[in-house]
Formats: sequence, structure tokens, C-alpha cells
Amino acid sequence: VNCQLSKYLTLPPAPPHLLFRVFPPRSRRPPLQKISLLPSPLPYAMQALQSLQSPSSLRPSPLQPLQRKFRNATRHAFFSQRKLSAITASASTTKNVSVSAPKRETDPKKRVVITGMGLVSVFGNDVDAYYDKLLAGESGITLIDRFDASKFPTRFAGQIRGFNSQGYIDGKNDRRLDDCLRYCIVAGKKALEDADLGGDKLSKIDLEKAGVLVGSGMGGLTVFSDNVQTLIEKGHRKVSPFFIPYSITNMASALLGIELGFMGPNYSISTACATSNYCFYAAANHIRRGEADLMIAGGTEAAIIPIGLGGFVACRALSQRNDDPQTASRPWDRDRDGFVMGEGSGVLIMESLEHAMKRGAPIIAEYLGGAINCDAYHMTDPRADGLGVSTCIERSLEDAGVSPEEVNYINAHATSTLAGDLAEINAIKKVFKNTSEIKINATKSMIGHCLGAAGGLEAIATVKAINTGWLHPSINQFNPEASVEFNTVANEKQQHEVNVAISNSFGFGGHNSVVAFSAFKP
Repeated sequence: VNCQLSKYLTLPPAPPHLLFRVFPPRSRRPPLQKISLLPSPLPYAMQALQSLQSPSSLRPSPLQPLQRKFRNATRHAFFSQRKLSAITASASTTKNVSVSAPKRETDPKKRVVITGMGLVSVFGNDVDAYYDKLLAGESGITLIDRFDASKFPTRFAGQIRGFNSQGYIDGKNDRRLDDCLRYCIVAGKKALEDADLGGDKLSKIDLEKAGVLVGSGMGGLTVFSDNVQTLIEKGHRKVSPFFIPYSITNMASALLGIELGFMGPNYSISTACATSNYCFYAAANHIRRGEADLMIAGGTEAAIIPIGLGGFVACRALSQRNDDPQTASRPWDRDRDGFVMGEGSGVLIMESLEHAMKRGAPIIAEYLGGAINCDAYHMTDPRADGLGVSTCIERSLEDAGVSPEEVNYINAHATSTLAGDLAEINAIKKVFKNTSEIKINATKSMIGHCLGAAGGLEAIATVKAINTGWLHPSINQFNPEASVEFNTVANEKQQHEVNVAISNSFGFGGHNSVVAFSAFKP
């Protein structure tokens, strides 16, 4: 407490009754030593946090986590001599410590590169066509016609039409599978083709060290909903035997792994709208630890059905701009009124540099690093001060070996919600002191919020920006918030040579995730 808050507060000396004996190992126990603890650190912590938080109309973060920490600190006052010495030494030498420049990974076994990308989106299943539509500033948001949405207060979404899995899924399975699973299988196989691993070329790799990590926020929601309805109307004997397997969130990774024969790490992560980035982060760590040579990683989602729409309507999270759906998703605009649902799948082929070079793979970009953490604040609301997000960004840069000054492009989470957009901007400002060279854009302004698949589709947009030198616009920027002091690539694409890019994704539950990419340099 003294170390962290001393620069903001003048703390009084501890009263004499708070004295504790420190017991090192018996073999080398010195005379009695004294350390002091503050009698009640909470008031000082509250003052410090108030001085740190910038003015905001958003609800301030609660202090219960701090209370718990300090109660635990007073309960456990017995530290080892070694730890106490380390703390004392650290405190006394802080002024003399020089911070070394961050260093990127150089070991080819631990450097992680992107060799393929695959997607299913509202703009089709081709990566180049998808990015061309984004560069053109085209909106994929339309009125829902998959079911009768006329009685819902929100009647539009980024609904996929004309999806065709021919050549990727056999007809019998295609009829049974939930769209969440179909999107994943097609995106995964197209990514392998992009990585020059289509068809018989999988014989080039060790299947025991190839894995799949594709997550979903909602899982097989259509299968789940349909079978609940069947149970209610017809009884349990009519429930499909595929109900459970096709509903659970791990089945997308499992089915893709079964189809390909990949025997390496295979599971899913479900952290709401942060899912895809969590999967990239975990997949890269499997590679860095030598547990896999290659991973298919990303997210998939298909929740534009009555119960999915109804659930988000009940949360009051969705825009209700039914008279003009294509302008409904408008991140950072003062007139935004909620997010717009989307769907699809986005996956990357991630490999160790050593493995990619050995098989002569096409290297598209490099994954530099990432980080994940939790706000520990609220189920759906972000922290007003952006502390969880800013910490996550800082840790991702540390993992990537990148300084804040090297980052000049951010693909923002930017969902078009009143609280979320500004909370993210507040967090970014904490990390990046000079914003003049940074450009930020919002993919969701065109394709909507694809939930668990959002980070996957946005990572592909980020890598395409690195490769093409063009940033897609954030459309519907009519009346921008004054506090957004960034170039948001408003309404028109911009040419920009990306040095280091980060992509942010945050989810219900306070889940934060940030991943960093750059062009590959041998």
C-alpha cells in the first residue's frame, strides 16, 4: 500500500499497537523485527482512486475488491525474511532502476506467425471480398427475414444470407448441424486452404501436434431452442439425440478436429464477446510451450434467432433504429443507441515460425503477443475508469515485447453502446499518451457485433490492414463524441502503414482481451 499510494498521499505513521513478529526459518532466526501495517487503508485507497479516475458520466467502480485485499493483508501478516528483504531492497533502490526497452521474441520455435485466414461473414466466405466490402464502407445490416421479427422492438441485424457449405460439409451432416458449427467448419477448412494445407497437403504436418481452439459465446443456440420447443410440445421422446452434442460450445472445435484428424490441443473457450481473442492467446501459448506446431484458432457464432434476439432485447443492449438499420451501428457517435447483432466465424492458422519455414508456408503476418484479464466489476457494465482494459493493453504489449510508441493502429471493440465506447477510449488514453499517430477503426459499424466470433472477424480485418496498407472506415460517424481524440477513420478508408496493431475484444462478465499483430520480418 505504501509503495503504490505514496506518490498520491501523505500517509500517517502506523500506531504502536500494529506490530508483528516476522518469523524466518528456524535455522536462521534473527532478533525480533518490526513491520507496520496501516490500521485502516480503505480511506486512503479511496482518496487515491478518486485522484486517479478521470471525470466521467459513467458509474465509478466499486471498492469491494480493495476491501477484500486489505482484510486479507491484515490477516496474513507473517512474511518470510527473504520476501521482506526483497521488498525492502526493492523500495530502497526504485530510484536507481532503469527500464529496459521491450524485447520481442527471437526464438523461431516460440515466434508465432499467421499463415492462413478463413471466415464466414455477412459479406460472404472469401477473405479478400470481405475486406473489399469493408474498405468500401458498405453496411451489411438489414431487416431480419429469417423469422418474423415484426413484434420485436429491434427488427434488424447482420444476418447471413445464401450461406453455402458445398464442398466442405457433406449433405447429411449439413442438414443436422447448427449454423454455429457449419460456419466454423467452413471457415476452418478455408483457412487451411489459405495456408496451403488444403486436401491431401495435411500429410505435410504432424497431426499429433496440430490443434483446434475455436470458441463460441452462445454455442448451438438454434438446436437448443428447437429442442426445448420440441420437449414442451411433443415430450421427451421426440428430443433429438443430437441436441446435447450440437448445443455445447466445444463441439465446433471437436468436429473440425475430427474431420481433419488433428490430435493436438482441442477445446473451446467461452468468454462472451471476448472469446476469439482468448482463443488466439491460448493457441499461441500452446505453440510457445511446444505443445503444438500449428493451431486453428478463432470464434464462431449464430445467435440471430428469436430467443437470441429476445435475450439481448431484454438486456436493453440493442439499437432500435428500425427506420434506418444501416446507420444503426455508429460507434463513438453521440446518437448511438446500442449495438447491432451479427453472426459468422473468423479463424486464423497460427504456427511456430520454425514449423512454417520448414514446410514453406505463406507467412501473412506475425502474432506478437496478447493478454487477458477481468474487470471484476459488473456482469455487463464496463468500469468507468477503464482500469481493467488499460491493464490488459499494457500486459499485451509487455507479452509482445512492444512499447506503446510502436503501436499506430487499433481495431477497437467499439460496439456502439453508450457506456462501452467511452470506457474503451478512456482505457486507451491511459496507455497511449500521444494519440496523434494512432488510428482507430470499428469493424462492427459495418458487420454488427458478431459476439464470440467478433474478435476472429476483426483479427482478419486487422491483418488485412497490415498487408494492404489501407484501413477500412468507421461508418456512420455523424456527430462524434468530443472526448474521442483519435483519428477514427471516419466514413472513408485511409492509407496507413501499420507498424504494430492491436485488436481489442471485451465480453459480458468483465472479460478483457487484447492481441497484437505486425507484418512478418525475418
